[in-house]
Amino acid sequence: MKNEYDNPNFFEAYSQMDRSRKGLDGAGEWHELKKLLPDFTGKTVLDLGCGYGWHCRYAVENGAEKVIGIDLSEKMIEKAKEMTDSPKISYQLMGMEEIEGLNEQFDIVLSSLALHYVASFEQIAKKVNHCLTPNGDFIFSAEHPIFTAQGTEDWIYDQQGNPIYWPVDRYFDESIRETTFLGETVMKYHKTLTTYLDGLLTNGFQITRIVEPMPAPEMLESSVEMRNELRRPMMLLVAARKIV
Repeated sequence: MKNEYDNPNFFEAYSQMDRSRKGLDGAGEWHELKKLLPDFTGKTVLDLGCGYGWHCRYAVENGAEKVIGIDLSEKMIEKAKEMTDSPKISYQLMGMEEIEGLNEQFDIVLSSLALHYVASFEQIAKKVNHCLTPNGDFIFSAEHPIFTAQGTEDWIYDQQGNPIYWPVDRYFDESIRETTFLGETVMKYHKTLTTYLDGLLTNGFQITRIVEPMPAPEMLESSVEMRNELRRPMMLLVAARKIV
C-alpha cells in the first residue's frame, strides 16, 4: 500500500496540523496518553510509526537510555532526524511488520496512531511480545473502532451543514477503508474492539489500562468543532504488559 505521508501535498498539509507544529501538547489525546507511560529511566524503547519523533525525544528527555523510532515514510524519518540531536535516538525506514529484523529486545514499545495502517493487529501483537523484555510495556493509541467502522470518518450533516450523527456501519467487517484526510484519499484498516483487546490477551499480554480520551478542557473551550468530539470516541489508548 502506498504511503500517503510521502505525498508532498499531503505531507505539507500534515505539517500544518497542531500536533505537527506544537508537538505532543498539540495532540488532543496527549494529556491522557502520558498518564499511561511507564518510567523511562534507563530503559530501551521502540516507537512504531514514530512520525516526527516526538515520543522518541520525550522518552530520552525522561531518562530512556536508547530509543529506536521506525516509520514507513521517508519524509517522516527525514523530519525526525532533522528535529533530533540526541545520540541516544536512531531512526530507521521500516514497517512495523518487520521489527524482528532489528534483532533487539526492548523494555518499552510505543505506537501513536499508526496501527490502523496495518492489516493484522494480531501479527503486530505477537511480534511486539517477542521483542519485549520480561514484564515489558506496550502502550499504543489507535483510531477508535467506532470512528473507523463506516469508513468515511465524517459526520452525517443536515441541510444547514450541522453534524447530526456519526455513522457506524460494517462494524464486524474488518477490512480496508477509504477515507479523505487532509484533502487526500487515505487507506486504513478497520479493526473491532475485540481484535485490539483480545488480540493482546491471547498473545501474551496483561492489559493494565484502557482509555477512550476526551479532548483536554482547554481544547474544549477553543471551538464548537472540538466540543463535538464529546459525541463519539475518536481514539483508543491501551497500556499492556508482557506476561512472563
